[in-house]
Amino acid sequence: MKVLVTSHTYIVDLNREKFRALARLQPNIEVTIVVPKRWRPGGVQNKIIECQYLDEGNFKVVPISNFSENNQGLLTFSLDLVSLLKTFKPDIIQVEQGSKALTYTQLITLNNLLGLKAKNVFFTWWNLPYELKFPVSLLESYNLKYTDGIIVGNQHGKDILRQKGYTGPIEVMPQLGIDERLFKPESQPELKAELGIKPDEFVVGFVGRFVEEKGLMTLAKALAGLKDYPWKWVLLGRGELQGQLLETAEKFGFKDRLILIESVPHDQVQRYINLMDTLVLPSETTYKFKTLTTIGWKEQFGHVLIEAMGCQVPVIGSDSGEIPHVISDTGLVFPEGNQQALQDALCQLMTQPELAQQLAEKGYQRAITHYTNQALAQELLAFYQQLLTT
Repeated sequence: MKVLVTSHTYIVDLNREKFRALARLQPNIEVTIVVPKRWRPGGVQNKIIECQYLDEGNFKVVPISNFSENNQGLLTFSLDLVSLLKTFKPDIIQVEQGSKALTYTQLITLNNLLGLKAKNVFFTWWNLPYELKFPVSLLESYNLKYTDGIIVGNQHGKDILRQKGYTGPIEVMPQLGIDERLFKPESQPELKAELGIKPDEFVVGFVGRFVEEKGLMTLAKALAGLKDYPWKWVLLGRGELQGQLLETAEKFGFKDRLILIESVPHDQVQRYINLMDTLVLPSETTYKFKTLTTIGWKEQFGHVLIEAMGCQVPVIGSDSGEIPHVISDTGLVFPEGNQQALQDALCQLMTQPELAQQLAEKGYQRAITHYTNQALAQELLAFYQQLLTT
């Protein structure tokens, strides 16, 4: 089985682990990932990345000259892609840029023109209803017409595609898994001491962007009602809400309990997760964001949840988007924006260590069974085999 995958996501080597695992599952599996030769991620890493060729036998990464260096929807590749397709002759072509991407249109068209007869697959995270206008509507219709299978990162995304009339195979699974060798239970007494956390203090953690839609103000207000308990709040990340968070902590009288850590290398994140007694993802659906084709945002997955579960840290999440599906019955879920319900969930874990331990163990088993790169590779292989036999 020959699999060709393309996405700007895989300019980062750590993000390729699922496909490395896939290439190791069977001797006859070959995986080639096509990435943009030059890409500007934006955000905190607002510089152009020059991607390099990588050959690990059955797993290869091939940078190809690209048009558009920072827009996923407009990303397309030079004619070098034609040569690669002719040489590699893939059985599966997977484009991870969504249903409206020009990249996907390009690969579908080349697949047809070259007579490759590969199965066309795309990945999408989008989980809110949307309406398209010409010519984008025509582009999506063309892409869906020639789609043999879809991988979607959440259940709501699958429901939307069904509502749009797609009747083919759909698999629900995240784009990225966790490395269980990295995200594993590992006590951090030295890091706790370094951060001034006492042994009897309950550590509430958050990892991610400090923005309104992540529900941090709801979490701050919930913690303000629990000042009779000994706790510290560890915030790992950065964002526009940082000043407001500090002001809120001062207003409610717990600024001395707040520990802000702006950024750490990804291979160190698990150390900070492991010092937490619970990780909270209190995301809140919003309709403030607008693009040409869509309005709004709700949590598309919540990758930090499975990282915490892999570290055997109990999780609390809101019911925004995919969060309840990720947590299932292995953590506590509260109605988004409901300060009192979140406060009650925190209080349960602070006062019931047996419950916290039970949820930690269940979360760990769920992460290992469903969300490691190895587990996702197995699921992906089964999906590809299904497509190739129909």
